Amino acid sequence: MLNYLRLGQIINTHGVRGEIKVFPLTDNINRFGKLKVVYMKQADEFKAYKVEGVKYLKNLVILKLENINEMNEAVKLIDSYLYIDRENAVKLSKDTYFIADLIGMEVYTLSDEKLGSITMVFPTGSNDVYEIKKDDGKTFLIPAIKDVVKEVDLEKRKMRIELLEGLL
Repeated sequence: MLNYLRLGQIINTHGVRGEIKVFPLTDNINRFGKLKVVYMKQADEFKAYKVEGVKYLKNLVILKLENINEMNEAVKLIDSYLYIDRENAVKLSKDTYFIADLIGMEVYTLSDEKLGSITMVFPTGSNDVYEIKKDDGKTFLIPAIKDVVKEVDLEKRKMRIELLEGLL
């Protein structure tokens, strides 16, 4: 499993004092208000930045990070992703998973026939939908509901599903 999870993407600067506009990649934008530290990937390492301030602007988050004090410094961060370490990530309820943990997971039927692996997760209003890519390159979609998803093993990176009529 990944040690860091994507939290948002820096899309622009805000003002002249080094604040950044962040497009959130989380389902709860208010969690930014509880952050003490975020990480950015630089080369092959994750560098920590203390969060000094958080504001909300429509569906965006405005962050002030320590040691980023001018617009010229903030401009260099545009298009970068912000991460949170797994230790400080929100605690998920039972049968809820981080998308990053699902991508690449192999999917099998209840009779252990390999169907493919998860390539995308599409959030919808009522439930997520998983895109599964077969070994032959074809894709199909399954709903992430209890009637279909029967077992998720994060350690083995394996999901077992029940193929309801009409899914394939």
